Amino acid sequence: MASEDIAKLAETLAKTQVAGGQLSFKGKSLKLNTAEDAKDVIKEIEDFDGLEALRLEGNTVGVEAARVIAKALEKKSELKRCHWSDMFTGRLRSEIPPALISLGEGLITAGAQLVELDLSDNAFGPDGVRGFEALLKSSTCFTLHELKLNNCGMGVGGGKILAAALTECHRKSSAQGKPLALKVFMAGRNRLENDGATALAEAFGIIGTLEEVHMPQNGINHPGVTALAQAFAINPLLRVINLNDNTFTEKGAVAMAKTLKALRQVEVINFGDCLVRSKGAVAIADAVHGGLPKLKELNLSFGEIKRDAALSVAEAVADKVELEKLDLNGNNLGEEGCEQLQEVLDGFNMAKVLASLSDDEGEDDEDEDEDEEEEEEEEEEEPQPGERRERPTAPPRKMLDPDGGEPAPVLSSPPPADVSTFLAFPSPEKLLRLGPKSSVLIAQQTDTSDPEKVVSAFLKVSSVFKDEATVRSAVQDAVDTLMKKAFSSSSFNSNAFLTRLLIHMGLLKSEDKIKAIANLYGPLMALNHMVQQEYFPKALAPLLLAFVTKRCCLNPWAFAWTVWGVPTWWP
Repeated sequence: MASEDIAKLAETLAKTQVAGGQLSFKGKSLKLNTAEDAKDVIKEIEDFDGLEALRLEGNTVGVEAARVIAKALEKKSELKRCHWSDMFTGRLRSEIPPALISLGEGLITAGAQLVELDLSDNAFGPDGVRGFEALLKSSTCFTLHELKLNNCGMGVGGGKILAAALTECHRKSSAQGKPLALKVFMAGRNRLENDGATALAEAFGIIGTLEEVHMPQNGINHPGVTALAQAFAINPLLRVINLNDNTFTEKGAVAMAKTLKALRQVEVINFGDCLVRSKGAVAIADAVHGGLPKLKELNLSFGEIKRDAALSVAEAVADKVELEKLDLNGNNLGEEGCEQLQEVLDGFNMAKVLASLSDDEGEDDEDEDEDEEEEEEEEEEEPQPGERRERPTAPPRKMLDPDGGEPAPVLSSPPPADVSTFLAFPSPEKLLRLGPKSSVLIAQQTDTSDPEKVVSAFLKVSSVFKDEATVRSAVQDAVDTLMKKAFSSSSFNSNAFLTRLLIHMGLLKSEDKIKAIANLYGPLMALNHMVQQEYFPKALAPLLLAFVTKRCCLNPWAFAWTVWGVPTWWP
């Protein structure tokens, strides 16, 4: 009977439509130039009742095809999520704005209320921002929660256009009594520089509801960093601040440290490769010591930080009970400094949170004061408009060419990944860069005695699932190693695991305010694999099957009482 349950569950999972009414053409490499090319896509859109999410990533859409797709979208008023990254591969820059304009008009005509718009990896430059400017200003985006624009080559001009559009969206939505409440903003690798960052900072200050800001690799120096810091101070819900690979120096770091003292919800700080230097690190350490009770990750790697400043940072995290990772790699600690750092953290029983120090630059023998004087002299020489300050320690990067007709190459060799970074910001690329031992590393990083932490790790791993052999295999291997370790432990509560998993997947209501994950495709595919493995407890199969097929929404305590005869909190 158990084997029949497993077979039925696997079949059901394989056939289950992804939650949220999602229609996906992701990664199909479709070349949609004309209306004829797009006819199959249009038919699927028209025939899909209750369309809430449309995935067009990994295809290439021309002007005419975009126009007819937009026409099909005019009747899809329930559409909430547009996953439209990497959908203009090989297109001329001049083709992208009119295509975006058409798609935006289709959404506006439909009266859609978007909560997520992802246009990352589209290389559209400043003119491309004009393509969705009207959409951002329209009522369709009054409900927007997540805006993702990584690697689009917006430049300073595009940043200013974007900032003005967000400000206008907030003004118009506020006039209707429901102000724009943007939560997630991503715009890495866009060459925003100081002026673009400052313009966006003004918009952030007006919006005031941000929870995550990701703006790595944008050529931002201390004036732009200071503007962002001032804006962050009036966004009290901020949980994630990622400004990796910009140039803080002491001035920017001190300004950011002042803001951190005012924030209470921050969980992740990524100021790696930001040249915060020693005085900046000490200022940040002071902010950490006096607050940030929920801090989980602090990255100050490759910042030209010397030993004493690094030790100050280590001492500052002594009371951060939720800290999972402290990254001080690539600084100037020296062999003795690295040992002292490990000893300090070991004294707090926190040695395990320290990331590798394998790339430490060694102790700097030059006088600290002389270094700081040289730094101040360098900062006085501001770059001319259009120039970008060169940093000798940073490798050259190929960015998007804002003036060319074709997208320029973007990435050189990707940086190495580590488990904590993957779990904080999961992506297929990061999982693959963990190498052949990725599954073991993830299992080691996860406390498998805690069902909630196992659920979190399972969902993060499965979220990057793609129907490509290498990624699919990496995800399945990681799931197998993690869950085999958990289920084989006598202290692991399998019933509690299933309850928490169902809650996070939105299949079971919770008295806690837990936001269900938006995209169930990866988790469903991972579950389909997991339930067919020997380590999966066969007793869980009928329970999971009931919820996948019926999508029950019971009170969790009632669910636990009905299924196991006792609430999960029962002693």
